[in-house]
Amino acid sequence: MAHASVASLMRTIESLLTSNSPMQSLICDHREELCALREKVSSLEVFVKNFEKNNVFGEITDFEVEIKEVASAVEYTIQLRLTETVLGEEKSIIGIIGSRFFKGISNIWTRQKFRKCLQQLAKDIDHVWKELTKIQDKGKQVSKESLVHDFSSSANDIVNVNNNMVGRDDQKERLLEDLKGSYSGEPKVIPIVGMGGIGKTTLAKEVYNHESILRRFDVRAWATVSQQHNIKEILLSLLQLIMDDTVKSKGEAELADMLQKSLKRKRYFIVLDDIWSCEVWDGVRRCLPTEDNAGSRILLTTRNDEVACYAGIESLSLRMSFMDQYESWNLFKSAAFSSEALPYEFETVGKQIAAECHGLPLTIVVVAGLLKSKREIEDWRSVAKDVKSFVTNDPDERCSRVLRLSYNHLTSDLKACLLHFGIFPEDSDIPVKKLMRSWMAEGFLKLENDLEGEAEKCLQELVDRCLILVCKKSLDGTKIRSCKVHDLIYDLCVREIQRENIFIMNDIVLVYSYSECRYLTMQKMQPFKRVTGDYCPFGFYRVLLTPVHRQLRHFSFGLNNNDLLKRTHSIFSFGLNVPIYVLKPELIHFKLLKVLELRHEEIDNFPLQILSLIWLRYLSLFCLENLDIPPVICRLWNLQTFIVRGPMQSVKITFPEEIWGLMQLRHLKLPEFYLPNPPSISADKGSHMGFSNIQTISYLSSDCCTNEVILGIQNVKELGIRGYETVSMSIRDSGILNNLVHLQQLETLSLIFFFSHFPASAKAFPAMLKKLKLGDTYISWSYLDIIAELPNLEVLKLMNAACCGEEWRPNVKGFTRLKLLSIEDNDVKFWKATNDNFPVLERLVLKECSSLKEIPIEFAEIHTLQLIELSRCLPELGESAARIQQEQEELGNNPVDVRISDLRKYIAFIRGHTLFLVYTSQIVHKSYLALPHILSQK
Repeated sequence: MAHASVASLMRTIESLLTSNSPMQSLICDHREELCALREKVSSLEVFVKNFEKNNVFGEITDFEVEIKEVASAVEYTIQLRLTETVLGEEKSIIGIIGSRFFKGISNIWTRQKFRKCLQQLAKDIDHVWKELTKIQDKGKQVSKESLVHDFSSSANDIVNVNNNMVGRDDQKERLLEDLKGSYSGEPKVIPIVGMGGIGKTTLAKEVYNHESILRRFDVRAWATVSQQHNIKEILLSLLQLIMDDTVKSKGEAELADMLQKSLKRKRYFIVLDDIWSCEVWDGVRRCLPTEDNAGSRILLTTRNDEVACYAGIESLSLRMSFMDQYESWNLFKSAAFSSEALPYEFETVGKQIAAECHGLPLTIVVVAGLLKSKREIEDWRSVAKDVKSFVTNDPDERCSRVLRLSYNHLTSDLKACLLHFGIFPEDSDIPVKKLMRSWMAEGFLKLENDLEGEAEKCLQELVDRCLILVCKKSLDGTKIRSCKVHDLIYDLCVREIQRENIFIMNDIVLVYSYSECRYLTMQKMQPFKRVTGDYCPFGFYRVLLTPVHRQLRHFSFGLNNNDLLKRTHSIFSFGLNVPIYVLKPELIHFKLLKVLELRHEEIDNFPLQILSLIWLRYLSLFCLENLDIPPVICRLWNLQTFIVRGPMQSVKITFPEEIWGLMQLRHLKLPEFYLPNPPSISADKGSHMGFSNIQTISYLSSDCCTNEVILGIQNVKELGIRGYETVSMSIRDSGILNNLVHLQQLETLSLIFFFSHFPASAKAFPAMLKKLKLGDTYISWSYLDIIAELPNLEVLKLMNAACCGEEWRPNVKGFTRLKLLSIEDNDVKFWKATNDNFPVLERLVLKECSSLKEIPIEFAEIHTLQLIELSRCLPELGESAARIQQEQEELGNNPVDVRISDLRKYIAFIRGHTLFLVYTSQIVHKSYLALPHILSQK
């Protein structure tokens, strides 16, 4: 995919011409040459994007290979020469320190060398354009029938797909009967076996969340195994619902013991998804209790008949069959049209396409996702013709070809974004913010003010095409929090990365020497020999390298570690549990690094070696002690994302004034940091530097929320501020929160700890504020009357000790746009409110409200209310929610969905007038009016 290389080059040139870089004087001397180069590359980018869009068969031409090699070589050359210049100018030459004469000679020689370099690079691009002219001339002779339409979709065209399972009713009912059957003795194992993409995981999820299963079992747990299995990770997945984060540091034997004890004498239901070998099953089986667990079930999904026969009972094994034509058409229709009326001509072609998918659900939904935004019949006929051409009796090969068809119809930028999933471990849930920020850092997205908006569009486009699975959404349902890809899509990504030679994935594996000292080894000289959990027990870094092209051979690349370090442009860490010194000395050699993730290693001071990585765009660290960032941080002029993870109450990061020179900075996420006032940029000191591109900041120390700092971050959209740890310390607060009114772009605000002076008026808050989160602020409940006046507030989260007092009685008709209200770990006992106080509320979430016994009955009159979710609350609160549900039914409204959960005591849910309660090993099925009596007997 030549476009990825050209786009990356274009982003590098743009950043040089628009940024406040350390080599500004050098850039100014050659601005004319760089601008000319930018114009040529920009035109090349447009041509390549259109060329790849029309190349729906995905054939790699010699022309594309040449473009990719030239673009990679040009970018590498520019970066390497400028790196040598920046780092070289800071060293004295031939041992004469401070000699202006020799420095002058050095500067003249460097500039002449760089000018010659740019001239040669321009010639290389001109040579490519000569080849383009020939192709354009040939293209004029190509018939229109060989070209395809643009299959990208706009937000207005998107049709939501019904996420419920379509078809498979008989198999689902049979599986539910087997799961609920009254078997005695050891837990029964039920395998679901079938080829990839046939719907094993979808069926397993459907029964896992079924009402009857919730009532039947005391404990449910799910673990995804995959080919690169790791027993410890499987155990952590099974324990995550009943344990806190401290279990992550424990060993495999200790985790197995914890799992045994947590399941002892309970009826459990465990799903092990995507098991590939009998050895893995043996490893997990030994960790599960078998005595006093009558009625327990273990559900396996596997492609391997041997595993199914070895692990399960033949009579209980469920083999997934292909969908019949009726089921195939219903699935295709729901994915492509949902509830939209279907024109007859589309139905005819659609049934042909569904039939050619031969009953494989994954291929059906992927092809439907390709067509869902298109309402031109010719587009459908074109795809039907392509799908029909895949004549093969091998269902795996047929599935692979259909998936590749969908991939080939993606635009170049969407292809690059999808292939990026191939660098993460298979079957892993990927945080969306991390994914999108790495897309930005790799240069996949056009350099515009709203990079995040472009990234969200790409993500949503891939979701709508059914190429990405949504794992988790935000509490209000508006944002995707994590996602993953089906393992067949994952295999496609890995194959395409290798086939198109976009980059090489290499793994730096941590091992022990005989002296028990950890050291680095660069493994996998052959690309794509990926590690497994057993292969790297101490973790590994996954690095992305520029391939060795013909254009780069004059740089003497070989197979030694030094050359690999030179070509590395990204480092991600997975499963690491070792100190930073393992990698720290090596950082100096990664000269052209764009992404550096060291989030699993503990550091006690800022690694100075990082300051040599002037092309770095994404930096993630982990520390347990305070950090002082050195002034030379200004070298990292390309930095977009800077993340430091660590305990919020013990880690403070102090930035120097030079941090304001990082003009590309978009995301600052740290436990707590101090930001000094920005330096003046005018003689009268009336104007100051600022982060013009900043999007996210947290958690900023309240001590530095001066008017100057707030004006310097006035474009921020998400902001977190950390107040004072005690009331006595908060006396230093002089009304700093009033400065927030200048943040006209701010949409999300988080405030934690004490502030003695909250704004006295809603007008002192940012006008565009949509989400507000408070924690440990100890404000009075009556102060929320001011919050209620915020005109655009849609989400309010009151976390631990956000408010103090036993009664909340709103006195104003406010919260006119509030859709989500979440209250967690607060001491309120009495809540008096009407529907006028929350007129458009959709979701109410109450967690660990240990004193609250009643939700205002007037909430039954809120017509927009859809969900009441209670967790670890008093049983009386469940009764109150049930009364609201009944009241809504009596008023003729759609009853609110009520979900009650407390893993320490019970799980409950309400359907109609009936509350289902699950407590330890007994199942209770009673009227909601009897709930207090039921719980009192427990």
